[in-house]
Amino acid sequence: MNYTTILGLIAGALTTASFLPQLIKIWKSKSSKDISLGMFIVFCFGVSLWFVYGILINALPVIIFNVITFILALAILTLAIKYRRA
Repeated sequence: MNYTTILGLIAGALTTASFLPQLIKIWKSKSSKDISLGMFIVFCFGVSLWFVYGILINALPVIIFNVITFILALAILTLAIKYRRA
């Protein structure tokens, strides 16, 4: 494994892990009043395109962490819709 791939894996792990506190906060508080649904919808679409891009250029860090990020962002989006308060 080369240094470029290692750097990509570290960067992907850190940026992907940054979604965990938001997911945990929504899960525990059962509230998503400050979450932008539009942002997370667009973000999920963008991450899915990054995943396709990762496949096309055969970049393992891009593939792995965009799949994980998509799952976390989709979970946040799902909870944001579920716990949406008027």
